[in-house]
Formats: sequence, C-alpha cells, structure tokens
Amino acid sequence: MTVHFIGAGPGAPDLLTLRGRDIIAACPVCLYAGSLVPEAILSHCPADAKVINTASMDLDAIITEIKQAHAAGQDIARLHSGDLSVWSAMGEQLRRLKAEGIPFSVTPGVPSFAAAAASLGAELTLPGLAQSVVLTRTPGRASTMPEGETLKNFAATGATLAIHLSITNLATVVSDLTPSYGAECPVAVVYRASWPDERIIRGTLADIESQISEDIARTALILVGPALAGEGFTESCLYSTDYDRRYRPQTAESPWASWQEGDD
Repeated sequence: MTVHFIGAGPGAPDLLTLRGRDIIAACPVCLYAGSLVPEAILSHCPADAKVINTASMDLDAIITEIKQAHAAGQDIARLHSGDLSVWSAMGEQLRRLKAEGIPFSVTPGVPSFAAAAASLGAELTLPGLAQSVVLTRTPGRASTMPEGETLKNFAATGATLAIHLSITNLATVVSDLTPSYGAECPVAVVYRASWPDERIIRGTLADIESQISEDIARTALILVGPALAGEGFTESCLYSTDYDRRYRPQTAESPWASWQEGDD
C-alpha cells in the first residue's frame, strides 16, 4: 500500500501529468483538497473509488483515513493543487507517514506561477533584466515568515517575484517593493490561473491597487519585476549565430567538433 501525493495542477483539469492521471485511475481511495482541486480531475478515479474531500478535515482526521486504507491494503491518491513542493502542507503529512512506517510517493504538478506566466505569455527570466524567480509570500494567519525572508530583501535582488497567498496584503506588497523596483515597475495579478473564470490585471506598482476589485480576495498570484514588460532585454547567446556550443560548433577547432562526430 502506498500514499501517492499528486500535484493536481493550477486548475485546468487537463494540466495534470499523465503519471498523475494514471495513478489516480489505479487507486481505490482518493483524498483531495476540494477547495482548490477541480472536481473534473476526480473523473479519473475508478467508478467504485472512495473519494474524500479533505477541505473540512484537520490533519489528525486525514491521517486516520490514510491509516484505515493502509490497514486494508489500499493505495491512496492524495491530491493537492498546483505543485507539492511549495505551500502544499505535504511536509507535515509526510512526517506523520514516516513515523507510522507508511510508504509514499510524490508526483509533481504544474505550479500556479508557471500557469500564470503562460496566461501572460511571459518569460520570467529575460537576459539583462532578470535571471532568477523568487517564489514567496507575505505573512498570514497560517504561516509566519522567517526573519530574513522579507519582500524588501528579495526586491533588492531585482529578480522577478511571484508572490503567493498575498492578494489581501497588496498594499504592503506595493509599499515594500516600490523603493527597490520603482513606481513604474510592471505588475501582473493573475486570478485563478487556467480556470474558466481566470482574470488578468496588468499595471505598475503605482496603480495596481486601484485596479483590484473586492471580489479578488484569494487564489490570485502577484507577479512583479522588469521582465514582465517583455522589452529592453538582450538576446541570449543560445541561438546566436556565432555562439560555439555542443550542438552547433562554429569551427573545426571547436572543442565540440569531435563530439558532433560521435567522439564522447
């Protein structure tokens, strides 16, 4: 028996990996975070599967369900939204499973920041503008932030920031970032990325607050950084005609020339 943690993606049912789909189809028990995982993904469950919405359950109750399935020798598909590597609460579940000696696996999913960037038609790392993406959040009731992980500190790097779980703290986000990025720095808020009711709001640090309506109070990602403008960057060397690389050596003397001929 194995508990299969599966990243269910950002919202669109078809943004689910083939591996995730096949595991769901093979598991007689499915625990899913119903507040964010679309019900359409549950269509992959076997017809007679035990399907449990964990949105109203605490950790003890979830582990109890897992232990019952384990005792019965039943595999479990444990679905969380987005990707499991960030803000999924998987870590605390894994700690309990390790203590109980219950085996598990992890299948990654499409993260919300990637879905948001796709909706924007944007590359978040453009040469000369940004080569790093910082995934972060502001403090909330569920989690505080370590002392050094502040927006002001991250802003000092000039990286593209993907700020999660923080739309209700937008005023703080703007005030913390403006000194480093400047008031005209591009900002995009993507509400429910990849869902049918997705909305995109573009602006700058100077005007983004005035553009956000009261109904956008959760499931919205804030992206900030010069790369969002999609202009003013240099072209990478990757496709440059004079860039000597393994798959496109420029001269016979290139260290890659013999590799091209099959010499490893």
